[in-house]
Amino acid sequence: MINNLLKNFCLITFALIAPITLPAGGIQKSLNQNNFPLNTKEIILSSNISLYSFPEIYAKELLVLDVGTTLSVLRNWKVSENEIWVRVELASNKLLDDPNKIKKGWIKM
Repeated sequence: MINNLLKNFCLITFALIAPITLPAGGIQKSLNQNNFPLNTKEIILSSNISLYSFPEIYAKELLVLDVGTTLSVLRNWKVSENEIWVRVELASNKLLDDPNKIKKGWIKM
């Protein structure tokens, strides 16, 4: 009986203490441990520019972006030495904006 009581006490103690150190147990990682991408960039347009469906000047023009539009850079595409395209995402409010609204596309730099 004492042997079972000791086993149960150890089991309950372990069940209450061990999960604290697990990732879902409640101990928060410090922000320095997270790997945030260092190459994230934002662009604020200083002139009107067209947003294209893919990185080619003859691609379908999705819409014209106005001055002051904020864009997040997703990736770069270098076609040639003097032709660089950037995949961008428009800043939006995911809860209020229309879900069918175009949010990503390519701009020529």
